[in-house]
Amino acid sequence: MSATASGEPDSAHMPAAVGVPGSAGAPEVICLGESMVIFRPASPGGLADVPLFERGIGGAESNVACVLAAAGHRAKWVGRVGADGFGAYVVAAVAAYGVDVSGVRRDAARPTGVYFRTAGERAAGPAPVGGPTAEVAYYRAGSAASAMSPVTVPPGSLGPARVLHLTGITPVLSPGCLDLTRALTRRRAGRSAVSFDVNYREPLWRDAPEGPGVLLELARGCDIVFVGEDEAEAAWGLRGAAAVREALPEPEVLVVKQGAAGATAYVGDGAVSVAAPRVDVVAPVGAGDAFAAGFLSGTLRGLPVEQRLRHGHLMAAAALTAPGDLAAPPSRALADRLVALDAPAWGRLHLGPGWTQQPLEGRTA
Repeated sequence: MSATASGEPDSAHMPAAVGVPGSAGAPEVICLGESMVIFRPASPGGLADVPLFERGIGGAESNVACVLAAAGHRAKWVGRVGADGFGAYVVAAVAAYGVDVSGVRRDAARPTGVYFRTAGERAAGPAPVGGPTAEVAYYRAGSAASAMSPVTVPPGSLGPARVLHLTGITPVLSPGCLDLTRALTRRRAGRSAVSFDVNYREPLWRDAPEGPGVLLELARGCDIVFVGEDEAEAAWGLRGAAAVREALPEPEVLVVKQGAAGATAYVGDGAVSVAAPRVDVVAPVGAGDAFAAGFLSGTLRGLPVEQRLRHGHLMAAAALTAPGDLAAPPSRALADRLVALDAPAWGRLHLGPGWTQQPLEGRTA
């Protein structure tokens, strides 16, 4: 049975490992990748003009782990940080969300990565004409995370989990990181279901030894793949969701994100499209990670594809309506209630700042 536009369950195409509950103490999801310290301007302006910056944490994989943990799942983050104050801050901040950080290693010889950004950061391609100019300054070359490899992070040491979540940021950090990602996405019997968010960041690939085509290679080895239409066009020259599926027939589940229009999930031979709710955007960052977490949450719960997409949209809306890369997700009860709306009510849904903190009683679309 494949997924259809009705959102029927797709158990025949569910990656087998996702449908198998783990032991009570084992993580449901392991997220592997770099987490850094982020500095954002404390007031409007460019990096050259703003005198004060606010500190936070950022990392696509740790973001997913934090959102999943906040949503009630057992999540573990695996990575490397420096044996410095920034590394201690990152580990403590991620742990505060309820994430298992026992797989994080401290590197006495390399620093924790740092980056500065303005609110206009975009995932792929240049800013639109007349739109905000993004400023992103990375200080991650030679970071502790860039030393990840099959030697420093043996794939067999990660432990059991229903899902292993990776992104396309890790393989561009260093040749060793690429080797590790290749090892983890290699298809083999008995592995966890592998989730892969392409997460194409054009500035990171400008001087990379291999071009972004390697992301297509890695995605083919995964079970669940997330990619934006803009990313697919910028990285691979593919236009439209159908073209992406044609280039990526191997993943059992392929989710093509279409910005404010919504997202389409290809499961087996079927496809399900769900429109995104209207959102009053506060900061256009962190939404992709939150969407992946919402979709994975629905997958872990065995929900129909349509509901997984709706959970993804709601988690993304939580990120979009709050400053910073991480935002408090809606309670499971509120999210489930909104996900259960009929099509007309879902189409009228309009979410603004603070919506996740509103009481469930009396909530309407």
